[in-house]
Amino acid sequence: MVQPPNEPPQGGFGAPQDPSAQSPQSPGQQPYGYPQTPPPQGPPVPAPGYGYPRQTPPPQGPYAQPAQPGPYGQPQQPGPYNPAPQAGYGYPHPPYPGVPTPPPGGGSRNPFKGRPATVIGAAVAALLVVGGTVFAVTTLGGAGEEKPVAKESASPTEDGKPSPSPTGPVNQGDGSGDGGEDLDVSDLNADREDGEAKVLWYKSAPDAPGSGADAPGLWVTDKVAVKAAYKQLFAFDVDGGAPAWDAVEFDYEICAVTPEATSDDKIVVAHQSGASSTSRCNQLQQIDLNTGEKGWSTKLEEGALFDGTYGLALTLSGDTLLAARSQSGVALDVKTGDQLWEKKKYGQSCYPSGFAGGERLVAVSSCAATTDKQHDEVQELDPRTGKAKWTRKIPKGWKVERAYSVDPVVLYLTNEDEKTWNISTLGGDGRTRSQVDADDTFAPECGYLMDRDLGACEGVAVAADTLYLPTEKKDGTNEIVALNLATGKEKWRVKAPADVTMEPVEAEGSKLIAYVSPSRDEGGRIVSVPTTGSSHKATTLLRMPASAAKIEDGFYSKAIDYVDGRFYLSTARLTGNDEAKEKLMLAYGK
Repeated sequence: MVQPPNEPPQGGFGAPQDPSAQSPQSPGQQPYGYPQTPPPQGPPVPAPGYGYPRQTPPPQGPYAQPAQPGPYGQPQQPGPYNPAPQAGYGYPHPPYPGVPTPPPGGGSRNPFKGRPATVIGAAVAALLVVGGTVFAVTTLGGAGEEKPVAKESASPTEDGKPSPSPTGPVNQGDGSGDGGEDLDVSDLNADREDGEAKVLWYKSAPDAPGSGADAPGLWVTDKVAVKAAYKQLFAFDVDGGAPAWDAVEFDYEICAVTPEATSDDKIVVAHQSGASSTSRCNQLQQIDLNTGEKGWSTKLEEGALFDGTYGLALTLSGDTLLAARSQSGVALDVKTGDQLWEKKKYGQSCYPSGFAGGERLVAVSSCAATTDKQHDEVQELDPRTGKAKWTRKIPKGWKVERAYSVDPVVLYLTNEDEKTWNISTLGGDGRTRSQVDADDTFAPECGYLMDRDLGACEGVAVAADTLYLPTEKKDGTNEIVALNLATGKEKWRVKAPADVTMEPVEAEGSKLIAYVSPSRDEGGRIVSVPTTGSSHKATTLLRMPASAAKIEDGFYSKAIDYVDGRFYLSTARLTGNDEAKEKLMLAYGK
């Protein structure tokens, strides 16, 4: 059901809520409309890098499971911030509700390895693939109406067979080796045809331990492209790829970064306090992207009991840096490193566990976790003071998994008991404005396992009150769907070419920029899709050379960007394979 854009929400997530149960900060609100289907939840583990788990957790139950021991042996507060990794297309999935197996070699080959989500028809019947199981969910919603009915059937991998595991030898070292022979890239531009872009430059990755290492972030200015990998930060001239400044090396592994840069091209990098399994992700360092110079540095203190920096997430909102510990958030002035405020436990034992930054700062808290009144709350915070501008109580049973946008606030929620999910847009006062109603299975690529940066999703774009999402791959291809955030209805869609997929990169002005993946015989493409008018035919802006298609397709877990007519493709995870140097980054241009 979709709510009228200017009216209070009607109905709720399943059964209607008692008005007395509403948050005191949001009197008179009705619960959300209803939803659609969740991934399983994994046990707490250290927060990983962008798009890949550091280790495969053992199968555990979903949200209804008792709290699992945390990294220090203490019980963790249950909440929505430890979602399980989603395996890529063609990789085997264990039966629901076990945790999906991470793909070998560092991530999914497909750009859309995140959580699929489906809503079908006006009555909203959904088919969703979760953890190897297809859930058929029919939700009629509204007070007194029939609750969702879930049916379960087996879900094979894309080709019906399990994917093979890597068989090559594994480097058991500490990352101090040379990584083996470098890749032969001499023919990346060989036989380049008219109209094809060229590979401007290619960079190999540093050696990583046999267990692998994160390579988070990708920042591109008008001068440099900067990439983190293991314990180093590299900068390359955007034109020729020459080192722009000496690599910045940290004492220990990089464990978190700000996904975006400040307005004056600064980022903040967090690295581990040591090399042991008990080290903390608490060392913060500001870096100037254009010069590589180090700015302020500080050690982030541990919070109260159970509130540690074992896993950390960083996000920016204006000049405020928010560092998310396991049960709180610490706000720093990004220019000076001075602490501004802390977001701690409040109200009915509400523990902040996830944040999303950007034009606005949104916090999600898990409340009353050990009682039968367990629920989430969403707040918009003033970035400079931490004061809540509004608070929205989420009905019992619902978990806020992701924030696809903060301006407007667009949330992806799940209900484990109901086997349902929901994408809702909130208005400026926190009330539900609309809910997605579309006949598709969406599959953006999001972070994994206790990732407290709720905005860590690739393949999602929001602009001009429109949400752009990629559909799940079907028959070798997929589509991008434009959804009206005022109504939740589909506006239009564009289909990828046969046998390849496409994902949104960004929306700018009256056009959507998207990346079309490579095939065996053709390179990928950057395309522009008109967002207004009646025609939404894609126009190619950059066509990567066929001679480099194999290496382009070989990036598994990846971070991409398109800036000033150049396309940047980088890895987000190093596997630690010592047979040959791993790929770090490719840059294309005309």
